[in-house]
Amino acid sequence: MSHPLLAGDHAPGHRPIAARAPAAAQLGGAGARLLAGPAPEAGWERLAGHLARLGPLDVGRRDPAQLRSMVAQSGLLGRGGGQFPTAAKLETVASRSRLRPVVVVNASEGEPASRKDSVLLEHRPHLVLDGAEVAARAVGATEVVVYAHRARRRAFGTVAAALEERRNGPFRFRLVDAPPRYVAGESSAIASFLSGSGALPRSGAPVAVSGAAGRPTLVNNAETVAHLALIARFGPAWWRQAGDDRAPGSTLVTLAGDVASPGTVIELLRPLSVGELLSATGAAAPARPAPRAVLIGGYEGTWVDGPPATTLLLARGAGALGGVQLGCGLVAVLAEGACGVATTARLARWLAGESAGQCGPCRIGLPAIADGLESLATGRSTRSDLRHLWRLTAQVRGRGACGHPSGVAGLVESALGTFAAEVEEHLRGAACMPATRGFPLPVVRRP
Repeated sequence: MSHPLLAGDHAPGHRPIAARAPAAAQLGGAGARLLAGPAPEAGWERLAGHLARLGPLDVGRRDPAQLRSMVAQSGLLGRGGGQFPTAAKLETVASRSRLRPVVVVNASEGEPASRKDSVLLEHRPHLVLDGAEVAARAVGATEVVVYAHRARRRAFGTVAAALEERRNGPFRFRLVDAPPRYVAGESSAIASFLSGSGALPRSGAPVAVSGAAGRPTLVNNAETVAHLALIARFGPAWWRQAGDDRAPGSTLVTLAGDVASPGTVIELLRPLSVGELLSATGAAAPARPAPRAVLIGGYEGTWVDGPPATTLLLARGAGALGGVQLGCGLVAVLAEGACGVATTARLARWLAGESAGQCGPCRIGLPAIADGLESLATGRSTRSDLRHLWRLTAQVRGRGACGHPSGVAGLVESALGTFAAEVEEHLRGAACMPATRGFPLPVVRRP
C-alpha cells in the first residue's frame, strides 16, 4: 500500500510550499522540511519520535529501480561543491554489478565555518540514516559508512546513539572517524582512507566505478542523503514544490562572519537573495545599506562585493548566482573595516596547510600563493610581485590529484578582483596584519 503522501497530500510536520509560505526556515520553524520537527531545545529526535512524525520507511519493499527513478524525477543535485545529479551517481553505482557496492554518508563537513551537515546529525540523525538506507537499497548495497569527524563531538556522539537505536535494521552501518584535514572529505580521499591507504585524493576512475577497496562507492554528503529520505517518503512531485525548476528542493545555508549569530543554519525553501536572507534572519546591520563583502561557497568560494552580493539569488544549478557556486552553502559576511586581502591571506595560509602534500601544486604552489598574499597584505609587494601572484594561481589551477589547488586559486583571484582598491593601497605600502584584522571565522585545528 502506498503512503498517502504520494497522492499529493502534505507531510506530517511539513507544509506545502505556496506563494505565502515562508521563504526560509530554521530548525523546528514553520515551513521547514529537512529542519522540521522538534525545537532545538528538545535535543536530537529519537527514532520513535521520528517515525511518529514522518511515518515508517520500509525500503526493503521498494524496488531499487523505482527508487532510482524517483530520484531522477526529483532532479536532486548534490548539496556540495560539485552539485552533481544524484540520480546519475545512483545509476553508475547500480550498474557495476560485479562487486557489492558501498554507500558513504560524507558527514566530515571539512569547511570550518559550515554547520549545515552537523545540525542535521545533531538534531535529525534518523532522517540522514533513512536517506542512507534509501541509497543503499537503490544501488544494491548492504553496507553504509557514516564518515564523520570525532572532533565534532556532539554530531559524532548523536549519530553513534542513533545507530544504536537501529542496530537490528536491514543494513550494516559503520561509523568511521574521518581524518581532521580539509581534503580528507574529497570523495577519492574517502575511498582511499576506507581502503586503508590514508585519506589521499587520487585521479583516475571515479569512486562510483572503483572506490573503497575497488568496490563501486556512492559518496554523498549528509544533506543530500537526508533529501533522499523525503523523496522516498513523499514522492518527487511534493519534493519539487520547494526550490525552482533549475534546482528543485530546499537547500541549507550557514551564516558566518560578521552576522548576529555565526553558525546559524537556514533552510531556503525557494531562491532568496543574500540581502533578503540577511534581513529576514536579522543578520544584516540595520544602519548599513550593504555588507562590505560576502564570501559565498566556503573557504574555497568566491568573494563578491557587498552591493552586488545583496542582489544575488542563493540557488543551486547551472547558471545560479551569476556563476558563483553555492558550494557547501556558506554565506560569510566580511566585517566593516576588515581588510579583505589580509583576510584572504589568512584563509590561504590555512588552506595551504590542509593539503595531502602529495602533489607539487599543493606542496609548493599553495604555500607560495600564501606567501605572496601575506607579502601584499603587509605592504611589502611590488607590481611585479602581484603579477607573479596571478601567474601562480594560473599555474596551480586544474593541476594535482584533486580540486584543492583550483579552489584556492579561485578564492585568491576573486579576492584580488573584489578588493582591487585595497590591493592598490597595499602596493603603496599600507599594511594590514591577518592576525589582527582577519576574517572572524572559526578554524578547525588538527590535534
